[in-house]
Amino acid sequence: MALSPATGKEVLDSQRNEITEHHIYMKLAQAEKSTHNKGILTKIAQDELEHYNFWKQYSGQEIEPDRWKIFKFYLIARVLGLTFGIKLMEKGEENAQVTYTRIAGEIPEAQKIVEEEDSHEQELLNILNEEKLQYVGSMVLGMNDALVELTGALAGLTLALQNTHLIGLTGGITGIAASLSMAASEYLSTKSEEGEKSPAKASLYTGGAYVITVLMLIFPYLIFSDYFVCLGIALFNSVVIILIFTFYVSIAQDVPFWKRFLEMAGISLGVACISFGIGFLVRHIFGIEV
Repeated sequence: MALSPATGKEVLDSQRNEITEHHIYMKLAQAEKSTHNKGILTKIAQDELEHYNFWKQYSGQEIEPDRWKIFKFYLIARVLGLTFGIKLMEKGEENAQVTYTRIAGEIPEAQKIVEEEDSHEQELLNILNEEKLQYVGSMVLGMNDALVELTGALAGLTLALQNTHLIGLTGGITGIAASLSMAASEYLSTKSEEGEKSPAKASLYTGGAYVITVLMLIFPYLIFSDYFVCLGIALFNSVVIILIFTFYVSIAQDVPFWKRFLEMAGISLGVACISFGIGFLVRHIFGIEV
């Protein structure tokens, strides 16, 4: 079948994309310990290969995969989680729908096959079972509490004490103590629930997320001497933490990004502003000098 030059190029691009994703899914399947997930990934890899062979009928060529893309998404999936890596890759392919619609003008079968494959892939991705996602709620709990409590505490202490090392140490002690309390509470809460989640792992995820957040917020106070600069960096770090984690959750769990990000950032910075005002009043009403 003779194709126009533009469609011929798009067919080759689609073919290269399918064989690349075939290799990504196969590498992930080989590295996966769960028999359940291994089977799903292998099935998707086979579907991608069939898709590649469909495009090959029209290109008449063998195409090499994109080695950099294979390495990149394999690494992302191994480091940040299987579901996150795969869904991030699939979201990056949304523009392919526009391409496939154009190709369908010359190859009518293309649109139907692609729609069927995409639907099938989504069904398979939705039944992936990954431990990290079971404990996202615990990580959100630890991070949210640390952001709200510690940004507020640091803002209040900044104006009340006006000594960066003292503020950093006070915030660190407060944060570590609070993380242990949160981890213990999450352990007891998870233990009282009926489910597959391990109380010990839930408490570890909660406490770990809390401690990491605490360290990100207090480190400016241990390095710099200007307490307003330290507060600015701490608040900036809190927004970055919210941005990164919200992006992760929005991809892995298919939830709206901006709504959740603005809500979390608004609460955290709002509490910080209120606490800063309280610190200002405490310093002036009680005449505290450190």
